[in-house]
Amino acid sequence: MAELKKKVGGLRWWVVGLIALATVINYIDRQALGVLWPDIAADLYPNESSDGRKEIYGWITGSFIFFYAMGQALFGKIFDWIGTRIGFAISIGVWSIATALHAFASGAWSFAIFRSILGVAEAGNWPGAAKGNAEWFPTHERAFAQGLFNSGAAIGGIVAIPMIAFMTVFCSWQMIFIVIGLFGLLWLIPWFLIVKAPPKYHPNISEEEREYILSGQKSNEESELIGDEEEEYNPSTSDLLKHKESWGVIIASAAIDPIWWLFIVWIPIYLNGVYGMDVKTIGIYGWVPYVGAMFGAWFGGLLAQNRMKAGWDVNKTRKWVITVGCLIMLPSFFLLMNSTTATSGVLIMAIILFGFQTSIGNVQTLPSDLFGKNTVGTLAGIAGMAAKLGAFGLTILVPLLTKGENYTPAFLVGAVLAFIALIAVWVLIPRVEKVKPLF
Repeated sequence: MAELKKKVGGLRWWVVGLIALATVINYIDRQALGVLWPDIAADLYPNESSDGRKEIYGWITGSFIFFYAMGQALFGKIFDWIGTRIGFAISIGVWSIATALHAFASGAWSFAIFRSILGVAEAGNWPGAAKGNAEWFPTHERAFAQGLFNSGAAIGGIVAIPMIAFMTVFCSWQMIFIVIGLFGLLWLIPWFLIVKAPPKYHPNISEEEREYILSGQKSNEESELIGDEEEEYNPSTSDLLKHKESWGVIIASAAIDPIWWLFIVWIPIYLNGVYGMDVKTIGIYGWVPYVGAMFGAWFGGLLAQNRMKAGWDVNKTRKWVITVGCLIMLPSFFLLMNSTTATSGVLIMAIILFGFQTSIGNVQTLPSDLFGKNTVGTLAGIAGMAAKLGAFGLTILVPLLTKGENYTPAFLVGAVLAFIALIAVWVLIPRVEKVKPLF
């Protein structure tokens, strides 16, 4: 790819496209273990029962999620300190190497170590996406941009499961980890060529787009002031946590995010355990729920953008789009408890993930709606850490909740979590607007 040498219009869409592509790669790398687990378990644990293999997988995956949670807070600070460009390069470079190292795992401990490194590094994708969104998009486009980021996760799931299943025809599970680890390293080439600086200082952005982005990030009152960056409220971490709005974001994230992990971690294991599918058959069914997720990501972003263009304020838009997503999920969980076929199961999962993605894009934009740009990465990182700790807890519990391949208790927990997320947003965030200092 030739380096950009002239002013380019629509540069923000190139940036969002690259971050969405990074998210696709992120999900291919993390999904590989779940898809390959039936083959890996048969190779490494031939004498273990189905529940025993599930417990081993749960702890290996739990180590990934636990360190992913730590990485959320770490990379939130890193992105605020060194910026989006270098922050993403560090994150994807390390996680790509960690993915390739899975090829050398020989048991639960080595898998857990490589999984932990992968978790820390992959965590950078989300605070980086939130900060990139705040930097590159005006307020009214942020939910749609976040939906594009999130659709990368869904597309990663759609692509990863059949792709990895197909690769097992030609490659060992070890070689598959090496090949997919290379994808992220190749992504660094266009990233460094295109993303040279934030829009305010980027040498190739058109003046029209620069003004469109920067003016669209100000409220009506702020646009009349000089020195806008100095007037933004960017509290210290301790002051940030004194605001109930921050806790609304944190608790909503901690409740809703484990729903996503319930499916991305356990769909292949569910299909293998409940319906006896091998890796190749999982490749036929396992991608279907992610189609719902992809459409949900687009729908949630476009619905928010449409409502704001129709005159709704940020507060009404965010709250009602989040509510729509949660109300889609709640009854669907109860339908899933009574599903009797693999086809109906994956279709209902697609509806749940549609609802999840409708909500989550708007939950993830809340930090940039509530605080100044220099605080967005910090709050997004803390909320992300809380979300992943919730996902860690649920992941460790799933083998206990699903003994004998009965997933009803796990799906009931998912419904309760959707309800908690809804309450957190409505009760702890009275209005979605820029927060004022307490004193």
